[in-house]
Amino acid sequence: MKQVLIVLTLMLTFTVTSCKDDSQSDVKLVSPEEMQTLLELEDVQLIDVRTPEEFKEGNIPTAQNIDYNSPTFDEDITKLDKTKPVILYCKSGGRSAKCAKKMEEAGFVKVYDLDGGISKWQHEGYEVEIKS
Repeated sequence: MKQVLIVLTLMLTFTVTSCKDDSQSDVKLVSPEEMQTLLELEDVQLIDVRTPEEFKEGNIPTAQNIDYNSPTFDEDITKLDKTKPVILYCKSGGRSAKCAKKMEEAGFVKVYDLDGGISKWQHEGYEVEIKS
């Protein structure tokens, strides 16, 4: 009985590890400096996943606002080009991480997530614009 339990445990561990490797995320966490370079070098879609109110208080230039908590979020992301890289950010990284996972599952080929969100972006002295 003990041998059967050991074999089953090993098989379960192997299965979980194999599945985990297959679903390894292609989402890359990037620093503000890396993101600035991506914005300069690649044709990317910059998405702010905060609420419209937060977006108006200050956003990264060229960003478009798609509220992660909006009931139309899933529909809104279908309007983006899945073949072009996407950079996501929120206030501190929580919502954008969830969004990145959803976008990867939806078939986006290259997804970047700004580490620390717009808070870290601002703290490191990068530009933020305010919509009036």
